[in-house]
Parts: sequence; C-alpha cells; structure tokens
Amino acid sequence: MSDALIARLRQAVIDAEPDDALALVRELLAADVAPTLILDGGLAKAMLILGEMWKSGEVFLPEVMAAAAVFTICNEEIEPVLLASADHKVGAKVLLATVKGDMHDLGKNMVAAMLKMAGFDVIDLGTDVSSAAIIEAVIRETPAVVGLSALLTTTMPEQRSVINALVAAGLRDSVKVLVGGAPATQEWADAIGADAYGQHAPDAVRAVKELVGVLD
Repeated sequence: MSDALIARLRQAVIDAEPDDALALVRELLAADVAPTLILDGGLAKAMLILGEMWKSGEVFLPEVMAAAAVFTICNEEIEPVLLASADHKVGAKVLLATVKGDMHDLGKNMVAAMLKMAGFDVIDLGTDVSSAAIIEAVIRETPAVVGLSALLTTTMPEQRSVINALVAAGLRDSVKVLVGGAPATQEWADAIGADAYGQHAPDAVRAVKELVGVLD
C-alpha cells in the first residue's frame, strides 16, 4: 500500500496539488512509513522527474516552481517527525549557500531538506551570499562541509572565488567543499579545487556522507 501512496504523492507534487500531496504525506506518516522513504521516494523523486521534464521542454519554469512550493509544504510536515528521533543525528554540520549574484534556491533547498533528513545539522545562508559572508560563517559555525550552489553560468566563478577565499583565510584544510547547480560538472569541480560535485539533491547528500565518512 505504501508504494502506491508514494507513487500518488509523486504525481501530486508533479501536478502541484498541495492539498492532495499534504493529505498523502499525513496518510503515509500515520501508517508509520519512514519519513526518509517519503522524502526520497516521493518528494525528491518527483522533483527529479520534473527536472528532467523541464530539460526536455515538457514543462516550464512556473510549473517547476509550483511543484517546489508543494515540496516545501510537504517537507515541513515530515521534518519534525524525523528530527524527533533521538538516534537520528549524525553530528556533522553542513553550511549551504547560493553564491553571490544568484537568487535561485530550489536545488539548495532540496539538498538542505534531505541533509536534515539524513541527520546533518544544516546552516542555510540563503541566496546571493558573498564570499566574505561565507568565510565569516565558516569561522563562526566550523562546519565539516560547505555546499555552494550556482544555477547561472555567470555566477559559477563565484564558487571558485569562495574556495580561493577559504585558502586565503587559512580555512581550506579545515572544511570540505561541495559544488552543485545546473551548469556545474565534475570537471568544473575538479578545475576549481572542490572536494565533491553533486549533480542533483540525492547525489549531493551521498557526496556529503562520503566527505564526512558516514556513507550507508
């Protein structure tokens, strides 16, 4: 039964039906379905499918944004249930930011939600974040990993700028750097000296787990 409900949840997110999606999330939680399964198999999977549909021209950005709003609503319902688990915390802190000049946050928000579900302590600096602000946050928060998102080719160089700023501040050896965003690639990550690259949200979470040594 849970598989059928999760399939319906995926479709409700893709169709941007918040009432139906939220009702299905509540039904799944009431049936003691694992919150991680609801997120991975339902919400995140729906957004990955929608992302592929966007790339192929089957849907357009307003439809993606509408589905993203449903994702957020549903995640807010799931998150407290998972975080209430006493044995859930990984104990590693992850700092996330969309780099300076870039206001896009859909991918970053999905990564943040899934990292929280995986037990990480997430500090989300938001969008349009300068290198200086990221350095200040690294000093203040001492994260294990810094995740840098850039959706525009014009803002990709800011990922390099942050890494250079970490080096200049003497912090590079104390933190791992993950980069992501639609124009990013593994080759780009290698070229700028990042430690890992996340093609999409689940991939980014796996990369963070590998970086901190808690891969399942």
